[in-house]
Amino acid sequence: MEVLRWRLSRESAPLPDPPLPAAQPQLDAPLPNLTWIGHATMLLRLPGLTLITDPQFSERASPFSFAGPKRAYPPGVALSALPKVDVVLISHNHYDHLDVASVQALAAQPGGAPLFVVPLGLKAWFADLGITNVVELGWWQSRTVNGAEIVLTPAHHWSARGVFDRRQTLWGGFAVFSGGLRLLYTGDTGYADDFKDIRADFANRGPFDLALIPVGCYEPRGFMQDQHVNPADAVRIFQDLGARRAVGVHWGTFADLCDEPLDQAPKDLAVARQAAGLPEVAFSVMRRGETRAIE
Repeated sequence: MEVLRWRLSRESAPLPDPPLPAAQPQLDAPLPNLTWIGHATMLLRLPGLTLITDPQFSERASPFSFAGPKRAYPPGVALSALPKVDVVLISHNHYDHLDVASVQALAAQPGGAPLFVVPLGLKAWFADLGITNVVELGWWQSRTVNGAEIVLTPAHHWSARGVFDRRQTLWGGFAVFSGGLRLLYTGDTGYADDFKDIRADFANRGPFDLALIPVGCYEPRGFMQDQHVNPADAVRIFQDLGARRAVGVHWGTFADLCDEPLDQAPKDLAVARQAAGLPEVAFSVMRRGETRAIE
């Protein structure tokens, strides 16, 4: 009922004018690198391994083609332009993170389907689509692919694709350890001590080189704070993790998912970063389609 009241009473924020800037992807850039495709979809190209997080290339994040949150901007890389993907990381089953058309296209990519690494309970959903190259993990469980260890990490969120399946499948984030690189994608989350636990659990491996942390879809705050961090909380997560760098995701794509304007998250992140005494290079955002080296 709380969701329904919010959806019926809200007014969509105007789209940014001018539009949010985009960049030309550099998919042949030296490895390792990352390219922000939009929302929570990030292409990670590591030596010997190409991964993508929560692929969402459809026009709507919705079970319907005619209604639901609509994409304000096209993906920064077209689905047809992707390099061969080895691993797809699915953090949870919400429609803006698990999209039928996108996973079907990836499963049919030239050269063979990628491995889909998913939280507990989601393997059956993929099987219903005829996709069987799937590994389910619980929190702290891992799978090694091409020498890279992939670990499902805790997050403070929930799952559902309908009215009656809330929390019937697991959710989380992913730590990736590959050739000396230490990466973390938190998945959707509210602020919690989980990230102190993640830092402690992996302390013997050294600090994360890069953390992908959501910074958008946080208003109205009273409704969203238990499931989505705002930029100030995202900075706290960055500090809890002790990561060397962070990039903000989960913003600038679907206007109707939440109340803040699509261009608000970078502004609020700048304020939170300044309050924490952090330079912009420590925790930044990317332009849609931008490719950046992983240092």
